Amino acid sequence: MTKPKILLASNSTYRRQLLQKLGLAFDWASPDIDENHQPGESPTQLVHRLAEAKAHRLASTYPNHLIIGSDQVATLDNCILGKPHTHSNAVAQLRSFRQREVTFLTGLCLFNPKTSRTQTSVESYKVRFRNLSDEQIENYLQREQPYDCAGSFKSEGLGICLFEQLAGDDPNTLIGLPLIALTRMLATEGVDPLNQPASFFQASN
Repeated sequence: MTKPKILLASNSTYRRQLLQKLGLAFDWASPDIDENHQPGESPTQLVHRLAEAKAHRLASTYPNHLIIGSDQVATLDNCILGKPHTHSNAVAQLRSFRQREVTFLTGLCLFNPKTSRTQTSVESYKVRFRNLSDEQIENYLQREQPYDCAGSFKSEGLGICLFEQLAGDDPNTLIGLPLIALTRMLATEGVDPLNQPASFFQASN
C-alpha cells in the first residue's frame, strides 16, 4: 500500500501541532492568498471560501497530495473581530468582551486534486469571557502582547485564562483545525489513522 501524501496549506505552527496528533506524515506550505473580506460576505461564508481557496491554490504544485485548507475568524454579535494593533485598542476590545460570548468559526476543506473531490465544513466554538478587571486586562496584555491577534487574545496561550466557559463539539476548533471533522473527511479518502498499523504512519518532525 502506498503511503498517502497529505499537505497542510498553512504555515501556522499551531495547526501543524494539531495535525501531528493524528500521527500522519504530512508536508506543509503557505497558500499565499488574498484573505480580505468581500462585500456582503458573512463570517461563515468567508471562512468557507478561504478554506477552499487555500486548499485549491496549492493543487497544481502538489497534485498527488490530499490538501487541507483551514481559516478562522472570531465574531461578536456576528461581526468579525479585527486585530487591535495598538495597546489602547486591545484594552477597549477586551473591556467590551466582559461576560459576553465570542464565537470562533473555522472553515475546513480537504481537496483531492486527483479526483477533484472537495469536502468542506464550517465548525463553531463559543467562549464566554470572565468579568475581567482593568488590572487583569492590563496584566494579560503586558504578558502576551496579542496586538496582531483578532480580538486581542490567543486562546492557545494565556488567553485561556480570559474565559469562564467553553462550548463546542471539538476543542481543536478553538485553535484553528477541527480534527474530528478532518478525521471524517480523511476517512472518505480512505485514510484512517486507526485502521493502519503503527509502521504505516509516522508523526511529522
